[in-house]
Amino acid sequence: MMKRILLVLLVGITVLSCEKSTENTMTVSGNIKGLKKGTLYLQQFKDSTLAVLDSLEIKGDGAFSFSTEVVEPEVFYLYLKKEDNNDINDRITFFGESGNIVINTAWNTFDTNVEISGSKSHEKLLEFYDMASKFNIKELTLIQEASSPELQEDSVAMDSIQRLINQNTVSRYRYALNFGLNNGDSYATPYIMMTEASEANKKYLDSIYKGLTPEVAASKYGKEFKAFLDKNN
Repeated sequence: MMKRILLVLLVGITVLSCEKSTENTMTVSGNIKGLKKGTLYLQQFKDSTLAVLDSLEIKGDGAFSFSTEVVEPEVFYLYLKKEDNNDINDRITFFGESGNIVINTAWNTFDTNVEISGSKSHEKLLEFYDMASKFNIKELTLIQEASSPELQEDSVAMDSIQRLINQNTVSRYRYALNFGLNNGDSYATPYIMMTEASEANKKYLDSIYKGLTPEVAASKYGKEFKAFLDKNN
């Protein structure tokens, strides 16, 4: 009799657990290697305010899991408030969407060496950032060269470096615009255009917006992109 009661209770709990998950449920889980103590927050911008959707106090085990309902793919954040006498707290930015997203990292390289899987929108965001970082590194290298005392006294060399910096900037914007034109079906595209290519020629940004699929154009970032273009035209 007792076994039957336990079985009924187990089935009931399973049914309730299944009912809590819908096709719009996003589950973010993973592990923070080496984390002994801290608080992890799932965050999202709402009405220009960074809101806490859920939090988890971690003690001795870096495993975590959050579940929330999402209307469409959107940027979320994992914020780690560490309790290790380290004043530096870290935040991971990721494109969330319905389904299972796995985020694995370590406590001491929380936002610099992170692995994220399960989100097609984040894969596109990462694809863009990987290439954009190469342009950023090149620009930093050129700036460092220009800061040397020897070159600062050589106007010809300084002019040459400035031309290379300008060419690098143009190449970066060209890559961003081509990315936008070729990825009109990604929810990450309007977000990238606003955050990484907002100073590009508005004519090209208009073309990118017109190339968005109806679903992406009607999304949160699609609407914000349209409002940005209308304001600056």
